[in-house]
Amino acid sequence: MSIIIIKTGGKQYKIKEGDILKVEKIEGEIGDKIEFNEILLISDEKGEDVKIGQPYLEGKKIKAEILEQGKGKKIVILKYKAKTRYRKKTGHRQLYTKVKIEKITK
Repeated sequence: MSIIIIKTGGKQYKIKEGDILKVEKIEGEIGDKIEFNEILLISDEKGEDVKIGQPYLEGKKIKAEILEQGKGKKIVILKYKAKTRYRKKTGHRQLYTKVKIEKITK
């Protein structure tokens, strides 16, 4: 089993086969198969056989399945200015996609 670092949604994730993770929203329905092409690093468990991309590894793909589409918890944003009676309260719920990593294709 190998350790992989991929980039999706502007973030980097350390994954291995069978992992379930929440990533930024990816278009698709529940049960759809997707591929991650932006692989930055692949290593074995002991860290002996390491392959680093420049910036990405060519010819490698990660296959995954969409398990869930949803929204995260609400984050409250408060703006306040003293002595001017200015208060503004807004919120944000980030969209996410829960995926299960299935296999690495070479």
